Amino acid sequence: MGKKALILTRKSQNCSNFGLLNSTIVKEVITIKDKAFEMFIEQEVIEQGIKRIASQMNADLVGKNPIFVAVLNGAFMFAGELMKEVTIPSEITFVRLASYHGTTTTNNVKEVLGLNESIEGRSVVIVEDIVDSGNTMVSLLEQMKTHRPGDVRIATLLFKPAALRQKLHLDYVALEIPNDFIVGYGLDYDGYGRNLKDIYKMK
Repeated sequence: MGKKALILTRKSQNCSNFGLLNSTIVKEVITIKDKAFEMFIEQEVIEQGIKRIASQMNADLVGKNPIFVAVLNGAFMFAGELMKEVTIPSEITFVRLASYHGTTTTNNVKEVLGLNESIEGRSVVIVEDIVDSGNTMVSLLEQMKTHRPGDVRIATLLFKPAALRQKLHLDYVALEIPNDFIVGYGLDYDGYGRNLKDIYKMK
């Protein structure tokens, strides 16, 4: 990962409550390989969204003994934070899929690591880092059906409504975002940036 730098950007906004017409916003900019990314969503905001959907899960899934299926690599940080907030009896397992190359989504989705636990008759919650085109999720849902689960719900950290190309019902969405390429909090650019505690968008 490249070095960090700071830039100043001036944004015109309506700040009448504070008696201000303009404000100067300082945004952190980082360089990852050949791309520059600017601060987009801070960790505190991310984790507020995760706590909100975890609370919904605790109400919806009580008594159902759900199994959470986290999609690697991107969802590892989301899954870890989510499970700290889930208070009902549950299990978690992991699958690994691939749909990203560089900054674009491909339609070539391959399962690298499969399920080791039986989900037959179980309430399943798929834990995904981001839903954009929906291609990855549709492929995973098709694979899940072959294991005969009782029901399947989808939880995603991030959702890009403008990028969706498939018919999907998302049960739990922590944050909706524009159709920008982002890194951090588990998401990467060519393998780098997953360890960032905040989310950055490409400039």
